[in-house]
Amino acid sequence: MTTLALPSPVRTLTVTEPALTGYRTAARHCLPAARPGQASPVHTFVLAHTVAEQTVAALTEAEPGPVSVVHLGQDIRIVRQVRPDEQVTVRLEVAGIRKEPRGARIALRVELSGEDGPEPIARLTTSALLVGATLLEPYGDIAGGPPAPAPAGAGTPQSATHELNPDWIRTYGHVSGDLNPIHLDPEAARGAGFETVIAHGMSVVALAVEEAVDRFADGDSTRVRGLGCRFSAPVPPNTPLDIALQPDAEARVVRFTCRTPAGTAVKSGWLELAPPTAGGRP
Repeated sequence: MTTLALPSPVRTLTVTEPALTGYRTAARHCLPAARPGQASPVHTFVLAHTVAEQTVAALTEAEPGPVSVVHLGQDIRIVRQVRPDEQVTVRLEVAGIRKEPRGARIALRVELSGEDGPEPIARLTTSALLVGATLLEPYGDIAGGPPAPAPAGAGTPQSATHELNPDWIRTYGHVSGDLNPIHLDPEAARGAGFETVIAHGMSVVALAVEEAVDRFADGDSTRVRGLGCRFSAPVPPNTPLDIALQPDAEARVVRFTCRTPAGTAVKSGWLELAPPTAGGRP
């Protein structure tokens, strides 16, 4: 396959303990304190975000008009958690581009590798719509990541309700590094077609994952081996967010959906958990 010419889609950074703790604390919103020393399973997306953002900017640099990014879906496969004070290398590939009436749909694949060798510690596939992009030509394959794991039977469903206020959305933006004005500035959000600021889509996913980890993995986020979802609608602040969790019979696969009174915000959500060992670790 021909590789698109992009400016250095590789980044190496040191992941600090305060960054891991700060993100997971924000992701847990109104939940009790997390186990010390454990990262949010969604932190891998945070590490990949800057390279993905720079790649999209490079791809759309020549566009004659403004381009906005709509996150459509996310798939994350985790080999192990990121460790505090470890150097992580982020490598990105543009997997595919497809023209659509509103712009161009794009698939990005990212690998994160740590200090213990080239074998990835996580693989991510991001699907997004670049609204207003008119110059990009079709390329590659926009298919998502591997199929979601199949649940084995059905366990007892559980649910939770939260409200994400503007202060929490602002805090999440700063700890995640996603300072898109639609999340922080009501005027910018209205200019983009929203009534007010909206929550980051991955903040909603991170909260749903934390609820599932607490309920089905005894709070042990190291057991998470993968997660995925599709985004349906924005989540405004100060409105009920209902999270529905459906585990399989052995609580190894947990399906989840997030809804507001306006309808479904996150659909086709899933979380895969490794079984616990006798020592309490997967």
